[in-house]
Amino acid sequence: MSKILFLAFTLCLSHFLFAQKFTAYRSGSTQPVSVTEMANELSTANIVFVGEEHNDSMAHVLQHELFKALHQVKGSQLALSLEMFETDCQTPLNDYLKGFATEAQMIKDARAWANYKDYRPLVEYAKEQSINVIAANAPRRYVNLVARRGMHSLDSLSKEAKQFLPKLPYDTLDGAYAKKFWDLMAGHGRPSIYHSQSLWDASMSNSIHQYNKKHKKELVYHLCGRFHSDNKLGTVEQLLRRNKKLVIKNVTCIPKSIADAMTKEELAAIADFVVITEKE
Repeated sequence: MSKILFLAFTLCLSHFLFAQKFTAYRSGSTQPVSVTEMANELSTANIVFVGEEHNDSMAHVLQHELFKALHQVKGSQLALSLEMFETDCQTPLNDYLKGFATEAQMIKDARAWANYKDYRPLVEYAKEQSINVIAANAPRRYVNLVARRGMHSLDSLSKEAKQFLPKLPYDTLDGAYAKKFWDLMAGHGRPSIYHSQSLWDASMSNSIHQYNKKHKKELVYHLCGRFHSDNKLGTVEQLLRRNKKLVIKNVTCIPKSIADAMTKEELAAIADFVVITEKE
């Protein structure tokens, strides 16, 4: 019996230490907040964006914990939206969620990302709790087409193909977001590269917008690379242009090595909640 108790204690302690490798703060505050506090405050939004570095393992832990905490508050009035699945993969994703397909079939047919294991806990939780999951992103083949031939190349697509895209021509967000993008690119690249980036934002915002129109009472919890949602630019800005009445809150997960190089003002402006993560 003592061995069993010791093992249980060790597992609990390991989980505690593991969970402590991220710390969340309200915008502009130096006082840490719990995941439960975050969920309670975020629950009043229509849409919650959670931005990440895609290879940040601690961000994935936070996303899962926050989603479960929001489910405790919102119950059935919750949906999951993912950059990591493309709009033309909604059917195979739905088939898996409803038990009509195996996980292996879904991973293949829905073209799951190579690091799907990082998002699997969220999808599995949604499956267990009968929570809808939105395949939000533009099909990569069309993003690549824009990068190669420009955004007007989409005009020649078939009607069937266009159903997986936002209404054309889509918004390219000239202004602060464009400046942020070109600063990151150090001025290099063709305009079509920025337009392909904008297609991601336009598609994700459109997917969320279309879902929200049909499920107004549900909170949509959207995961994406943090460039798409930091400072409430990118996908957030696109979504507000589609419906300015939406209450949108955002969370950003930043590795400590990056956060340490940022000013307090930069961190305060980036999101409603900033989560500083540390390596395992």
